[in-house]
Amino acid sequence: MAEIQHNDVARFAADRVNLPRATAQEHRNQVNRLRDRLQIKIDADPTYGLVKMLHAGSVAKGTALKTVNDLDTAIYVSKAAAPDADHDLVPWLADRLFEAAPPNMTRAQFVEEAHCVTVNYKGSGLNVDVVPVLYEGDDDDIGYLVNKSSGARMLTSITLHLQFIRDRKKSYGANFAELIRITKWWRRQATNQNHPDLKFKSFMIELLWAHLADEGLDLSDYPTALEGFFQYVVQTEFDDIVAFTDFSKPGDLPGRSSAPIEVIDPVNPENNVAVRYDSAAKSLILAACSDAFDALSEARFATTKTRSVDCWQTVLGPSFRG
Repeated sequence: MAEIQHNDVARFAADRVNLPRATAQEHRNQVNRLRDRLQIKIDADPTYGLVKMLHAGSVAKGTALKTVNDLDTAIYVSKAAAPDADHDLVPWLADRLFEAAPPNMTRAQFVEEAHCVTVNYKGSGLNVDVVPVLYEGDDDDIGYLVNKSSGARMLTSITLHLQFIRDRKKSYGANFAELIRITKWWRRQATNQNHPDLKFKSFMIELLWAHLADEGLDLSDYPTALEGFFQYVVQTEFDDIVAFTDFSKPGDLPGRSSAPIEVIDPVNPENNVAVRYDSAAKSLILAACSDAFDALSEARFATTKTRSVDCWQTVLGPSFRG
């Protein structure tokens, strides 16, 4: 048998996929410096309008890839101090952030995006995306994101999202986060190689792995676990709703609707994180996962190591050597 073993995939992840711990800490330190300057402004001026900044996204969760070049944060905004017009929120936030910036930064480095402010750091080349969350002092840092187009409020909690991932890392070990990173790496390779229009957001990948782990999928062997992930997508075709009871009672969870894909935000049962995915987007995910599943299945029964590596390169890209 010439199949690729767990250690082969784990070694590849360590070499090519995972963000080194020291680098992750450097990234966190960059955010911390911005957060510390903001805190000085917040403490000095009760009318400043900003409450606190929290780490968010893949670096905070421990699921970031080695190639990460932007960081996600959330800035909690006092609802009473926020602009009345939703379209003014991001420009207002950019001004507040610039007020706390060091003297060597310009206003042009605080770029107003559709739903956030991107802070461009020229020295490190990193970008920090700062997402405003309207906040009224609720427990667990529960606040509301604002849809710039519709003005709709969406309940969220950065703290509970981080807790959701940390609880599973504690329950299932380091393999849980590493399998998420490997799958995100696969998504990038699939997009670069055979599925250029593939959309498969990281949050959805995280939730699918959480669902499979909760359902008992063995994460101790990477080839078997990855094959199980792709097999789940291919076989179910997202017919089932994926939902969690970490922060919601079972009776509060929605039933299956007509949406092509339903993966429910564990913090907000009214939020289907795949709401923007139409039938065409679903078909692209199914096709990409089917290709990966077929490749891993063939690799498992390959009679030569060369053929097995070829199959794995379909999944992890040409840099995989086995």
